[in-house]
Amino acid sequence: MKCSAAAIVLAASGASAYSVNRSTIRQLGQKNVAAQSSRRAGSSMKMEDFGLFKNTGIGFEDIWDGQEVISEVGLENRLNQDGLRYRLNRTQKEADEVGRLGDLPGFTVNLPLIGKTYLGPPKVASVWEALGFTATSNNEARQAEKIKAIEKARDAVKGVKGGKGKEIRSEWLPKYGYP
Repeated sequence: MKCSAAAIVLAASGASAYSVNRSTIRQLGQKNVAAQSSRRAGSSMKMEDFGLFKNTGIGFEDIWDGQEVISEVGLENRLNQDGLRYRLNRTQKEADEVGRLGDLPGFTVNLPLIGKTYLGPPKVASVWEALGFTATSNNEARQAEKIKAIEKARDAVKGVKGGKGKEIRSEWLPKYGYP
């Protein structure tokens, strides 16, 4: 039987891929909290005024009231109003047209801390779309927005940040295929 020198050294030192001691078992499932964090807590809080600046023009409600971009749900609802998809999900209208996956039933439960929650199949055309493999943000509304953006860029005299616009677009069209 042949043994390499490395195998003999590892065996002699007691190193094994299968060795487990009590301390590693005891630490399973526990968080490792670093002694010193590289993240500065002071720079993470951006817009917390506790109502002190209400009705001053610089308060949270004064700046963000009515803005959909403050939450992902609000942004998704706003984009769905225009027929645009958010994060590759079908709009509510498109999802209703497709129906539930496999016409399987689902049910709504009232969970503590979460509230009303639907448990059941998603409104997608296939399992692959539910897993994200065939999901796409491409639909008629997005194509219309893309055409509007191309026309706007083609007709714009000034470029980004007031730079060259119309002069360099004639070079971009043959090179990249879009303005």
